[in-house]
Amino acid sequence: MNKRRSAYLGILLLGIVSLLGDVVYEGSRGIVPDYLGFLGATALIVGLVGGLGDFLGYAMRLVSGVLVDTTRAYWLFIFAGYGLIVSIPLLGFSGGLEMATLLVLVERFGKALRSPSRDTVLSVISKEVGAGKAFGLHELLDQVGAVLGPLMVATLMFATNNNYRYTFSFLLIPFLMLLAALTYTYKRIRARTTIESPKTKEKRERIPRPFYVYTLAVLLNTTGLIPFTLILFKASEIVMPLKQDWIVPLIFLLIQGVDAPAALLSGYAYDKFGISVLTIPFILSLFPPLFAMFDAGLTMLIVSSVFFGLVLGMQESIYRAAVSDLTPISSRGTAYGIFNTAYGAGFLISGALYGYLIGYKAPFIVAGIYVFTMQMAAIVFLLNARSKLKSTQ
Repeated sequence: MNKRRSAYLGILLLGIVSLLGDVVYEGSRGIVPDYLGFLGATALIVGLVGGLGDFLGYAMRLVSGVLVDTTRAYWLFIFAGYGLIVSIPLLGFSGGLEMATLLVLVERFGKALRSPSRDTVLSVISKEVGAGKAFGLHELLDQVGAVLGPLMVATLMFATNNNYRYTFSFLLIPFLMLLAALTYTYKRIRARTTIESPKTKEKRERIPRPFYVYTLAVLLNTTGLIPFTLILFKASEIVMPLKQDWIVPLIFLLIQGVDAPAALLSGYAYDKFGISVLTIPFILSLFPPLFAMFDAGLTMLIVSSVFFGLVLGMQESIYRAAVSDLTPISSRGTAYGIFNTAYGAGFLISGALYGYLIGYKAPFIVAGIYVFTMQMAAIVFLLNARSKLKSTQ
């Protein structure tokens, strides 16, 4: 029982750190597409910046994941990654589209540095409670910050008459709180996260084939899913002429509000039913692009956001939990790096493609065929990964 309490304490502390991080960067993400549009960006540019940011944030995890497995310097990468969130408050001082784009990408790079280390630490300290519960509870706490952040930003935008500079600069306060919480967490749980010495000569176990099949399925799934940045960009095109830009972060708040319970419930379902549960978010991924590509106004975009929140909650909990079940601990940092690279590549492709389709007002049937093809193919590979996993157990 003592070990279980200790595990839950570690999950709670890491969750609080993520909560504060999300207040800053998830709060900002609700207005970044709108801000880029204000600076002169088109739908294609917003899609590319969002997609490139996600790709950078996920692809660089391959490098940081390998370095983590090699050096075991988990906390160094965690501190460096969270430290780069400072680029978000600095957006308040950016003078143009180029600088704003650079700062957005820097924040995503920081996420790439910290995520493989944090996920590995989380998977290690949570062995007593189960990976699905651990990642689900962590994601729930994470999403509390992801709800508070957009709510804070929407309030600031409303109160300051859409003053981007003041709103971004204010986020320096929760950033400083984040650094304090991270320092406390490090002091409390670092002793239980020393997995191996860097001098250890133990050979890493080979990553099994089902992991790669599963990763391909996730790549196809994200390639067919419209990025939330473009959902928000389409919303900003509607509300900006009405001087109601503060509505955009509220839509992002809706996404995060749906995300949180979806993460927790899917985590428990994953521990009970296994990888088969992932067919649910793969099927749900059909709906966000279909609703968003309709030219029917704000209502359809809100419906699209609800479905996107359901998928996002599952992506950020059970998608990651499946990696821990498919890979050995000695190579798990590398596995998370490979997985997240594919995950980010999917969003880079979808950001560019959907940005093009929106910018050039492509017929809805084109998007419909593409979405259906990608998700059906993803489900086929997911089921294949499940069968291969069962055959090796």
